[in-house]
Amino acid sequence: MSATSLTGHEKGSATGSSRTRGVIAVLCFAGILVALMQTLVLPLVSELPVLLHTSASNASWVFTSTLLAGAVATPVITRLADMYGKRRMLLLSLTLLIVGSLVCALSESLVPMVIGRALQGFGIGVIPLGISIMRDELPPERLGAAMALMSSSMGIGGALGLPAAAAVAQYVHWHVLFWASGGLALVVLALVIVLVPESPVRSGGRFDLVGAFGLCTGLICLLLGVSKGGDWGWTSGVTLGLLGAAVLVLLVWGWYELRAREPLVDLRTTARRQVLMTNLASVVVGFAMYAQALVIPQLLQLPTATGYGLGQSMLAAGLCLLPGGLVMVLVSSLSARISAARGPRASLVTGCLVIVGGYAMGLGMTREVWQIMVISAVISAGIAFTYAAMPALIMSVVPTSETAAANGLNSLMRSIGTSTASAVIGVVLSHMIVHLGPSSLPSMAGFRTSFVIGGGAALLAALLALAIPRRRTSVAPVLAGETATG
Repeated sequence: MSATSLTGHEKGSATGSSRTRGVIAVLCFAGILVALMQTLVLPLVSELPVLLHTSASNASWVFTSTLLAGAVATPVITRLADMYGKRRMLLLSLTLLIVGSLVCALSESLVPMVIGRALQGFGIGVIPLGISIMRDELPPERLGAAMALMSSSMGIGGALGLPAAAAVAQYVHWHVLFWASGGLALVVLALVIVLVPESPVRSGGRFDLVGAFGLCTGLICLLLGVSKGGDWGWTSGVTLGLLGAAVLVLLVWGWYELRAREPLVDLRTTARRQVLMTNLASVVVGFAMYAQALVIPQLLQLPTATGYGLGQSMLAAGLCLLPGGLVMVLVSSLSARISAARGPRASLVTGCLVIVGGYAMGLGMTREVWQIMVISAVISAGIAFTYAAMPALIMSVVPTSETAAANGLNSLMRSIGTSTASAVIGVVLSHMIVHLGPSSLPSMAGFRTSFVIGGGAALLAALLALAIPRRRTSVAPVLAGETATG
C-alpha cells in the first residue's frame, strides 16, 4: 500500500512538474513573440517611406502608433485582468496581435499599416500578464527563475528577432514578416488555450472608466510630445502644449484616483517606498536599455569611410547582437539565484552597475566588431539582472488581487523610459554630426556622448535602487496568502 501510494505521489509530482514547465515555456514564448513584434519593422526603417508611399515623418507613425497603443492598453488590460481573469486578457491581447499582424500583412499604404501596428501594440501587456499568471500558478520554488526569464524575454526576443527579421526583409518580401508574426501568435494562442489555466484569483469590483480615460489621455499627450517632439520642434506650440496638457491631466487624474472607491491604479500602494523607488528605477533602466539599442546598430552599420563606422549590413549587425540575447538567457537564472539569496534589491543594483560598466567600455572599445559585441553582451547581462529583479520587488509588497495592475504599471514605467531615450539620444545624434559627401552622419563624439548619457542613467538607477528598503524579500509570503502591509 505504501509503495502504491508513493508511486501515485511520484506520478502526481511528475505531472505537476511537467505542467509547470509547460506554463513557463508557453508564457516565455509569448514574451519573446512580443519582442519580435516590436523589432519586426526595424530592418525596414529606411525603406518604409517608399514601401508605404509617404514621407519619412509620416512613416514614423508606424513606430509611434505601437508605442502609444501599448502604453494606453497595458494599464487598462492589466487592471481588467485582475478583475476578470488574467488568462482571458492574455488571450485577448494575443488575438489583437494576430489581427494587427494580418492587417499589416495586407497593407500597401500608411493608414492600414498604422492601424495594424497599433493593434499589435496591444500585445505589449503580454509580459506583465504572464508574470502575474506565474505568481498565481507556479510553486514558490520555481517562481523566481520563471519570472526572471519572463522579464528578460523582451531583450531575448529582440536580440534573436532582429537578425531573423533582417534576413527576411533582405531576401523575402517584407509582408512575410507580418505573416510570420501572425502565424507565431496563432501558435502561442493555441498553446495558451491548451496549457495555461485560468487563475482563480480575482479582485472583482467595478472598472474605473473615468480613471482609465484620464490616464490614457495623459499618457497619449506625454508620449506623443516626447516621441514626435523631434519632428515638430521641441519649442513648438504643439509639443509644449501636449507636454503641458500631460502634466495637468495626470495631476487631475492622480487627485481623482486618490478619491475613487475602486481606482484604476491604487496610488497609495504605488506610493509605498519599495514600489515607488522600483518604478522610478524602471524609468531610468528603460532609458539605459534603449540608449544602446539606438547607438550600437548605427556604429556597426556606418560606413568605414567615417573612420569609426564598421560597415556591417543590417543582417550582419543583427547577428552581432545575437550573443546579447543568449547572455540574457544565461544571466536571468543567475539573477534569480542572487535574488533568492540576497533579495531582488541586490540583483537590481548589480544589474545597474553592470550596465554602467558596459557603457564605460563603449568609450574606448568601438574599433572592432568583436568589441561592440562584448559591449552589447555586458549591457544585456545588466539588463537581464534588472528586468528580473523589478517584478520580484513589486510583487513582494502588493496583494495578489493587484498583481497584474502593479506589473502593468511597472512595464509602463519602462516604456516611458525607452520613449524618453529615443527622444534624447535622437537629439544628440542628430546635432553632433559629420559630413560624408552629401550625407550627414552621427559623429563619434555623438556616440560617446550617448554612451555617457546611458551610463549616467544606469548609475542614477543604481542610486534609486539603493533607496529601496533593504529586505530579504520574497514573493513567497504573498503567494501564501499574506497581504503585504508595506
